[in-house]
Amino acid sequence: MSLIDKPHEFGKVAVLMGGDSAEREVSLASGKAVLEALQSRGVDSHSFDPSERAIYELITDGFDRAFNILHGRGGEDGVVQGALEQLNIPYTGSGVLGSALAMDKVLTKTVWSAHGLSTANFHVFSKNTFSPEQAEEVLERLGGIVFVKPSREGSSIGMSKVDSASNLIDAVESAFTFDNDVLVETFINGPEFTVGILGTSALPSIRLSSSHEFYDYDAKYKSDNTQYFCPSGLSDEEEKTLAELAYRAFTVLSGNGWGRIDVMRNAQKEFVLLESNTVPGMTAKSLVPKAAKQTGKSFSDLVLEILSQTVDD
Repeated sequence: MSLIDKPHEFGKVAVLMGGDSAEREVSLASGKAVLEALQSRGVDSHSFDPSERAIYELITDGFDRAFNILHGRGGEDGVVQGALEQLNIPYTGSGVLGSALAMDKVLTKTVWSAHGLSTANFHVFSKNTFSPEQAEEVLERLGGIVFVKPSREGSSIGMSKVDSASNLIDAVESAFTFDNDVLVETFINGPEFTVGILGTSALPSIRLSSSHEFYDYDAKYKSDNTQYFCPSGLSDEEEKTLAELAYRAFTVLSGNGWGRIDVMRNAQKEFVLLESNTVPGMTAKSLVPKAAKQTGKSFSDLVLEILSQTVDD
């Protein structure tokens, strides 16, 4: 009998949510859903917001393990992971290195490129050396249409799509309000897919379709018009290829436990990696629960399986 069938043996569980990143509100929504799922299955679980409580209170309050659902900086970049390891508290998801690598889009692409994995061409602007005169040359070199992204933000925060040098300058300067490093990436005109990772395998892929210009923050969390296709419409062979690519992309970044890989498919039908997420959303609109449902797992099944990864065999 697994721990999923013996919820009390998890002990006292802290659901880490909120935090003080730009993704705080999404984290609170994810945390609420996770907490309710754990409690519905009999797990002694409680919310814990590190922006309101000192992290050492996990020890003084007698918590045995943590379900980390902190999105963005402080929760998804290795910081809280390092603190939890110092406190000797088991936690869900990737460790310090895997979290830090995946949170940094520039490092992510550098590692993928070093491993021969396909990712879009890119340029990095740094705040202290940025010169607007570079914009036209970079735009032309990257194909004339680009995405601009703060290197260390999630949920499409600070992200924009541009097709002129003047708009690129504005977009980069806007992104600098979120991060000192800004990624400028070639636009890929094709369908977008996402692949959840659970344990040592990939979940069924999801194809995304949005009325928005791209899958931005509103499309992810607010719009009722975003469509999710799972099965995604790929052939069995294509699905296998994408699953293998996603799992390899996750693991070469030292990803562990669970996560999500986002992918585009270009005009040549090649899958091109976008980014890795080590603490994906767990709201009603989130993607990993949608994919898990296709394998017969309910939301609470998924949450318990992720929590079970904190227990040594």
